[in-house]
Amino acid sequence: MKKRDFLAGAGGSLAAGALGALAPGLARAAAPWQPGELAEGTVDSATLEALPGKVPLIKRSYRPTNYETPIDYLRTAITPNNAFFVRWHLSGIPEVKLRDWRLKVGGEAAGKALEFDMATLRREFEQVELVAVCQCSGNRRGMFQPHVAGVEWGVGAMGNARWTGVRLRDVLDKAGVKGGAIEVAFNGADGGVFPATPDFVKSIPVDKARDEHTMIAFEMNGKPLPAANGFPARLIVPGWTGTYWMKQLTDLDIRTKPQGGFWMNPAYRVPAGRFPKADAFATQATPANTPITDIVVNSLVTSIHDGERVHRGQTVEVAGIAWDGGRGIREVQVSIDAGRSWQPAKLGHDYGPYSFRQYSYRFRPEKEGVYLVMVKATNARGDTQTMNLVHNPAGYHHNVVERIQVEVV
Repeated sequence: MKKRDFLAGAGGSLAAGALGALAPGLARAAAPWQPGELAEGTVDSATLEALPGKVPLIKRSYRPTNYETPIDYLRTAITPNNAFFVRWHLSGIPEVKLRDWRLKVGGEAAGKALEFDMATLRREFEQVELVAVCQCSGNRRGMFQPHVAGVEWGVGAMGNARWTGVRLRDVLDKAGVKGGAIEVAFNGADGGVFPATPDFVKSIPVDKARDEHTMIAFEMNGKPLPAANGFPARLIVPGWTGTYWMKQLTDLDIRTKPQGGFWMNPAYRVPAGRFPKADAFATQATPANTPITDIVVNSLVTSIHDGERVHRGQTVEVAGIAWDGGRGIREVQVSIDAGRSWQPAKLGHDYGPYSFRQYSYRFRPEKEGVYLVMVKATNARGDTQTMNLVHNPAGYHHNVVERIQVEVV
């Protein structure tokens, strides 16, 4: 079904879906710990609010609906569905009923046009599972110095889940992919409140679309996708940032020409050459910039916060998660002396190269004073976190080595 069909009867307004409309009326509480690098206004405006089906999350904006996962829920390798962050680009979020949902496949490079309901999609294709991180491209944007425009996320615009669905390439092959295909574009059921709002349409290279791990998911951690995270089906593009993980998926367009539109250009771009190891998206690249693609290697400390106070002789556990764009985490190192020396952390269970990888390291401070704890992850290709911010206008790829001051008394 087309996006406007879902919104019919709602006048294109938020009455079509509860997410954006309910948020202002929810009970509020003070937000939990947030990074000190966030601007005062960002911290002051954040509250804890519970969207339908969710535990209280950190509100970043009402419309569109953007809520961040508190760090307490990122202490496990798999993020619970009810604590998974919420990110929408448009404010018209419809309530999609499964009996009405259809997935259309077509385009000038398709051999034939097809349409699937959920029962047919499940029946006709092999079901697969993958554990993968979904991370908003702008995660940690609010920590940029100087600050940049956009949703001022802290560290929790991400989550890791076990996704169940069907391979995108199997669906594409059913329709037939002609030789001239260069991209697969996709659309969802959400829409703008005003007609002039650009429709949220994205594309990926045909090779990425045909990757064995790219999928159309209808389950998340063994349950149907939550409404806030794309029910009844969403695209999973493992290793690439969340802008490509289309929610409420309705249309696939196999293309012989690059997809245009605001959300491909100028949105979600980084300066050319700024991240030289990034996956290529050649059909969308220009001499000035290129689309953001894969996730850079990163880590997060979840066991202690900056400014934490402990007693001399007390065991301090430095634990958290590390991840990247699919090469896999090779090692995590910890320094307790401001980077003068580094020690290897113990890595947790390996759920696959696209997943969070837990780590832990313990030390017992024998002297009073301030210890500067630092953590850096390295992936299997040898990429490691940066010591200094790689600035870019949209605030992407913040993977600076974390620095946490622990006061020993």
